[in-house]
Amino acid sequence: MLKALPLLLLALVLSCQVNQPLPVNEQVAPHLLVNPFIGTGGHGHTYPGATRPFGMVQLSPDTRLDGWDGCGGYHYTDSLIYGFSHTHLQGTGVSDYGDILFMPTNNQVHLGSNWGERYRSAFSKETEAAHAGYYTVHLDDHNLTAELTATERVGIHRYSFDSPDSCVLFIDMAHRDELLSYQLEPVGDSMIVGFRQSQAWATDQRIYFAAHFSEAFEFLDQTYEEVYSTDPETGELTQQIELVPVFPLNFEVTDTLMIKVALSSTSVEGAIKNLNAEATHWDFEGYKTAAEEAWDNELSAIEVAMPTAEEEEIFYTALYHSYTVPNMWSDVDGVYRGMDNRLYQMEDHFQYTVFSLWDTFRATHPLYTITQRERSKGFINSFLNMHRQGGQLPMWELAGNYTGCMIGYHSVPVIVDAYNKGITSFDTNLALEAMLHTSYLGDIEEETDLGKDFFVHYGYIPSSEEHESVSKTLEYSYDDWCIASFAQQIGREDIADQYEKRSLNYRNLYNPKTRFFQPRNGASFIPNFDPEEVNFNFTEANAWQYNFFVPHDVNGHIDLMGDEETFGNMLDSLFQTEAQLAGRHQVDITGLVGQYAHGNEPSHHMAYLYPYIGQQWKSAELAQQLMSEMYSTQPDGLSGNEDCGQMSSWYIFSALGFYPVTPGDTKYIIGSPRVTNASLHLENGKALYISALNKSEEAIYIDHITWGGEVYTRSYITHDMIMAGGELVFHMTSSPTDFGKEIADRPVNKVNDANFLSMPIIDAPMTYRDEAEVSIYSADTTSTIWYSIDGEWSEYDGPFTVTEQKRISTHAQQGDMQSFGAYSEPIRITHDWDISILSEYDNQYAAGGEDALIDGLIGNANFKTGIWQGYYGKDFEAVIDLKEMTSIEQVRTRALQDIKPWIWYPSEVIYYASEDGENFTLVETVKNTSPTDSYAITVMPFSSTKPFMARYLKLVAKSFGTIPDWHLGRGNPSWLFLDEIQIDVTQ
Repeated sequence: MLKALPLLLLALVLSCQVNQPLPVNEQVAPHLLVNPFIGTGGHGHTYPGATRPFGMVQLSPDTRLDGWDGCGGYHYTDSLIYGFSHTHLQGTGVSDYGDILFMPTNNQVHLGSNWGERYRSAFSKETEAAHAGYYTVHLDDHNLTAELTATERVGIHRYSFDSPDSCVLFIDMAHRDELLSYQLEPVGDSMIVGFRQSQAWATDQRIYFAAHFSEAFEFLDQTYEEVYSTDPETGELTQQIELVPVFPLNFEVTDTLMIKVALSSTSVEGAIKNLNAEATHWDFEGYKTAAEEAWDNELSAIEVAMPTAEEEEIFYTALYHSYTVPNMWSDVDGVYRGMDNRLYQMEDHFQYTVFSLWDTFRATHPLYTITQRERSKGFINSFLNMHRQGGQLPMWELAGNYTGCMIGYHSVPVIVDAYNKGITSFDTNLALEAMLHTSYLGDIEEETDLGKDFFVHYGYIPSSEEHESVSKTLEYSYDDWCIASFAQQIGREDIADQYEKRSLNYRNLYNPKTRFFQPRNGASFIPNFDPEEVNFNFTEANAWQYNFFVPHDVNGHIDLMGDEETFGNMLDSLFQTEAQLAGRHQVDITGLVGQYAHGNEPSHHMAYLYPYIGQQWKSAELAQQLMSEMYSTQPDGLSGNEDCGQMSSWYIFSALGFYPVTPGDTKYIIGSPRVTNASLHLENGKALYISALNKSEEAIYIDHITWGGEVYTRSYITHDMIMAGGELVFHMTSSPTDFGKEIADRPVNKVNDANFLSMPIIDAPMTYRDEAEVSIYSADTTSTIWYSIDGEWSEYDGPFTVTEQKRISTHAQQGDMQSFGAYSEPIRITHDWDISILSEYDNQYAAGGEDALIDGLIGNANFKTGIWQGYYGKDFEAVIDLKEMTSIEQVRTRALQDIKPWIWYPSEVIYYASEDGENFTLVETVKNTSPTDSYAITVMPFSSTKPFMARYLKLVAKSFGTIPDWHLGRGNPSWLFLDEIQIDVTQ
């Protein structure tokens, strides 16, 4: 709202003869409705500083140097500022950026163990303020006011002293991330240029800069710190003086200092070009006004009237957050650094960076297909450039680096969603090539296919072979549907058919007995399934929070569950269950309504599934509840990480009254609008006008809808309707209605499954002692199940018993069509030993409990598969009762070392023997002889070498201890991971 409601929207309201309120803030420019402090508290991880829409620079204060809630460099509860750095991430769950920190001082520094503690300053919240494009705060310890604004590639600083004072500005090149290399040099007496190479989330981040000062400076000597160490031979304390990459610039006495800092990914020369193109004067107010106008131009494309000023503040802050990422990566002349560290020229669009695609494919990029269509072309061409230069489409790209973070190949739905919505200005053949390549290829850095090979050849991903196997199977299935859709659109029916069939692989993890998607190994689901348990079979979630992630085949999922009533009851249970989270603690799972987790992305579309079964009124209720409970104007006003705009984009769509359940499809499912009026001014010159008539706190249900003055009965709208413009009027009421109940009015998303059969499930224990009963069943009740024991095939007609260890294979058949085959091989335990673990294992790495260490199941080198048992910061101790005196040839205790996630081999394993279980005698101590500083992932048995007699065997595995200083986890306890204790006895 720049001034008032658009005339056409006002006319619409008057024509309906309804007394709708005008916008609460009708005289306020949109940039002033943005509150950048929303999300800076709690776990939102946002930053409050100055940036332009999709700008390269994010100039913001840094108050928190580490920790999960310091990912954005700032937390609202902090009271110290360490300086102002030029790059920040918007609401991510991993730390990075914080490059090129500047800190002005009045030449007074503190004592401290590091330079950040020395030049930092206290500040008062009363002096801190921000809106879109501007930030200010008073640095109490240095008696000055800092103001920040930005152009697209240049950060603009103004520091005003309370009274003229000496000014020393510190440039800290080592701030936050691990510094790999740097350069810094003055150019004359008012400019300094430099380069910073660092590693953190992005393992090779390169930032060049050019800083121009309004005053001449004296380049002082580089700072140093005193480092003390103890001589290992004499024990004497020695002192060394070490230079540190912190550089003070002396400006003598001044009252105001302005700085213009241009960034570039390419070179110092590129930074200077950006500086000369975008920052040609010293008028701070002029830069600030230009930044505000840039935001007004973007934000005013959606004008809304909402019931309260607070809700308008939430809406425009959400739109602001959605438009702060991705970020420009190319210079003003189009040059940028590619994924292979070479320089390239972008001709028609900007190159962009920071693609949190596991999050943003859901609502943020679909929002861009409506409001940022030109930029969306740049995003897609950026993806294709990354494929050309780095070998694959991005999964989570940062500063020209593949991070290997998160799952899926969700650049695919972004491309397909845009293409199916008319954004076609890219090389479609190259796009299809890139999609197919990425659907088989894994992460470049980790040199693994991330379970894709299993997905293709087995029809699912085994839990024992790949962590987060359920989530990956479900998300690959959806991504493959997107590939099928795209291939069909460009005339590649052969590929479309292949990938459409692959998109149904999700069904191979469906258990019709529990109605959940469950982890399986071979033909059997893993035992002890608990849908509330958070474990490494799911990505930041549990079975509840992934149970409805089938956005491409919602109606197929309904059929899989049996009928609409069963589906609806399960959906009700998701939101209404009182069951609590179980298993490992996962900080991302927040904003719970039942087991629905609004603070994390897998749940985001689930409130909008009810229209598929004719219960649209339930989506209306939930949409209003989530908007009310999960968003506020407070610093903790987001229920979870912002995640580069996704949390906010959900709100934008929901407030307008609809949501894209299936990116790649052109339908938007109707919920319940929060706005009373809205106008979307589209890039094609058209406008969509939205009104919610009779809306109140109680009137949240839809009585009926009119579109262009005609009654509209469907519980969804289409992208073509939006882009054509027109008048969408929601007529609201205070009671649930039958709106959208008729089958013809419901959305449908269904994959052709005529050529697909679900793989049968073998219900048998993983281990047994004497005999095991085996039954086989399938989600496809009309198919015939076949099975074999060691190769002899029979048609299944009922449960049977096995007494020997045999391979049991199965598949389903219907005519000439056959499902994927699978096998199960229950392990027959030939001993009757008992184990008593005297240490406490971590519940997230329980591996099935105490018997897991003597059950004969051997895990691979992936600690996340659920086979390994983990102990944090403690030794392992256990006693095994062999039931009788036994001659033992050898004992092997398998341990894992993977030091990146803090897992070390035990320093030693000690074996004791006893006849009575009370008096133990030392048998042998087996020391670790492997390197403790290698990042290679290895498994080693700690084997005894001396035969001995015992009934009771005690094992003690000594923890590696505290993580050394050279490791990123320095000072923390290490993990100890064990799998199987193997005992060879004399026959």
